[in-house]
Amino acid sequence: MNERNECEKTVYRVEGFSCANCAGKFERNVKELPGVQDAKVNFGASKINVVGHTTVEELEKAGAFEKLKIYPEMPKRQKVYRVEGFSCANCAGKFERNVKQLPGVQDAKVNFGASKISVFGETTIEELEKAGAFEGLKVTPDKPAKEVTKTTEKIPLYKKHQELIFSILLIALGYISSYINWETNVITILLFLSAIVIGGFSLFKVGIQNLIRLDFDMKTLMTVAIIGAAIIGELAEGAVVVILFAISEALERYSMDKARQSIRSLMDIAPKEALIRRHGQEMMVAVEDIAIGDIMIVKPGQKIAMDGTVVNGSSIVNQAAITGESVPVAKKVNDEVFAGTLNKEGLLEIRITKLVEDTTISKIIELVEEAQAERAPSQAFVDKFAKYYTPIIMVIAALVAIVPPLVFAGDWADWIYQGLSVLVVGCPCALVISTPISIVSAIGNAAKKGVLIKGGIYLEEMGNLKAIAFDKTGTITKGIPVVTNFELLNTEDNEEQILSFIAALEIRSGHPLASAIVKKAEDQQITYSNIKVVDYVSLTGKGVKGTINGVTYYIGSPILFEEFSLLDSEIMQHIVHLQNQGKTVMLFGNKQKLLAMVAVADEVRETSHNVLSALHELGVKKTVMLTGDNTATAEAIGRAVGISEVKAELMPEDKLRYIKMLRNDIGKVAMIGDGVNDAPALAASTVGIAMGGAGTDTALETADVALMADDLSKLPFTIKLSRKALRIIQTNITFSLGIKLLALLLVVPGWLTLWIAIFADIGATLLVSLNSMRLMGVKE
Repeated sequence: MNERNECEKTVYRVEGFSCANCAGKFERNVKELPGVQDAKVNFGASKINVVGHTTVEELEKAGAFEKLKIYPEMPKRQKVYRVEGFSCANCAGKFERNVKQLPGVQDAKVNFGASKISVFGETTIEELEKAGAFEGLKVTPDKPAKEVTKTTEKIPLYKKHQELIFSILLIALGYISSYINWETNVITILLFLSAIVIGGFSLFKVGIQNLIRLDFDMKTLMTVAIIGAAIIGELAEGAVVVILFAISEALERYSMDKARQSIRSLMDIAPKEALIRRHGQEMMVAVEDIAIGDIMIVKPGQKIAMDGTVVNGSSIVNQAAITGESVPVAKKVNDEVFAGTLNKEGLLEIRITKLVEDTTISKIIELVEEAQAERAPSQAFVDKFAKYYTPIIMVIAALVAIVPPLVFAGDWADWIYQGLSVLVVGCPCALVISTPISIVSAIGNAAKKGVLIKGGIYLEEMGNLKAIAFDKTGTITKGIPVVTNFELLNTEDNEEQILSFIAALEIRSGHPLASAIVKKAEDQQITYSNIKVVDYVSLTGKGVKGTINGVTYYIGSPILFEEFSLLDSEIMQHIVHLQNQGKTVMLFGNKQKLLAMVAVADEVRETSHNVLSALHELGVKKTVMLTGDNTATAEAIGRAVGISEVKAELMPEDKLRYIKMLRNDIGKVAMIGDGVNDAPALAASTVGIAMGGAGTDTALETADVALMADDLSKLPFTIKLSRKALRIIQTNITFSLGIKLLALLLVVPGWLTLWIAIFADIGATLLVSLNSMRLMGVKE
């Protein structure tokens, strides 16, 4: 892995990506090119990261589809701005295109989910706001999470929507006027016209501009429909369409803001100041002014403001805000703590290890916001579909208005009215909003429960997994060896004395198995530090020896004691029995006799069996454990947790090869590991899942999904959330198109009215938004 990182890494942009399967094939083809050590396609961002040396021509030849175009991504100066007023994904796309055309701007990328725009190049806020594709757009420089803490001043509802409320009042007066006079009069006309102009001013401003540019979107459709209704004398219905469209946009904005709030609320988890001890004095310091090495004092019941390491005290800390763990964790000296977690019991003194912008919670917020910019395949489909859908609706509306009067001698007024109704019902609001709200809601919900999903594409892929491969150490098991068996082979010996002798020898060894024995002695409060060991020698690959009280003792593998001819058939049988249980056996004694047998094992996580059972119940076809451990140990652990298949004694390259084979045979495959040793296999899988993302920068950076707590219990929840998100997105798209088709069929008998059209549109938008927001409430 280190060699790979030392190679040249180049990022290329790829034009022509439309199929996730083709993207996967392209990645595999590139990996086989001479000079390429590794490659990773980012389908959502239309990029490929190449580790090694190759050319653009070779990359294009490796393409798995026609019209593929590749060019190196040039490093650019980037500035990020927050955008207030984003409610329409289509408008966000237009805004992005407009910004790209500004002088001095080389590129721009809108993150609709996070309500941000990244600008590469030089421009001003005034120029950005002028480039806006809608009214009420406000651009401000993005600030680090530490500074985005001030709650925005709440604007009263009547002030926020005063034009809308005034327009509704005018419409009501218009209807009253028409009923009193029993016929249309100048006052009634003026009231309805005023409602149209006041309520639809911002709509008309953008719609007419788009019409002049022949840039057809939902605002163009609505502008033409409302102006047309006014021209043919349907002022009342035109005014109502204006109001209902404004209400529809307000609902979209509310739904999107609600979904975004699930991410922004993470910013309020950590305190904005902390009690710091400097030069012998304690003082309250703002988190942005706290430096690495400062000592932070956290009292019981207070939240921890910064990441750090405990230097004094012990306590129980609730880490649910970061890892999603429901059970608080004990913390003592040298343990790591995270900003935003709650100190429940003791006083803690913590040495700061990260600046506020580098804390785990800050990275989570940043990565989740970036994740929302990664478009899921379904979102890419909707965006592409909407691009052609709106002009087609314009053509259909024109045909509805013109063909019946010309060909079938229909009434011009009636069919123009029908054509205008088609424009209204064809508005793609519900379709365009269907996917982004779902993606943002699901990713935000997952983040709050300790699962970091780094893009809509990975959210969707999690629901389609056919196989999941697990690393053993630290994933299926705890990664910390413990003594499971301690047996005296001579009943006359003193157990405490024998264990103290073993601990006195093993404390001098750096082997992980040795630390397990020392820990057992300490847990039983057995004193070993006063035992004098001389002539200590490490016997490489076998064990250790040392002299205590004039006697030379050995502790090590059974192979060591075979040399002394001390292993009879009964002892060998017992050793094999323990090894078949997945345990490593060590013997203690001297050259004359065996004194004790110790078995050490890496304990299986309590949750592993239940998680594997849940995955099989969810329909995951195959679960595989990939490990470098010996076959007997691996198979024993595999049987204990109920895993489908075990592959043992593997090198990292063997794991990589097996993942590639699994993808070819089965399809969608996830690999779960620690994000470091398993990096090649993680990169080759459909979805790479890292264990213990909290506090592990590598896991946060390399994996597609990070389980922030160091256990697997969130995995079934993530798959269920992904599948529910997929179902909701598919339902939303089907419903949005279905309701429009149903309304359009009403054109045939001439029953479609502007009322029905706008209610179909606003109703679909409301139902789709509410359906998407259900993902914020999905529970484990």
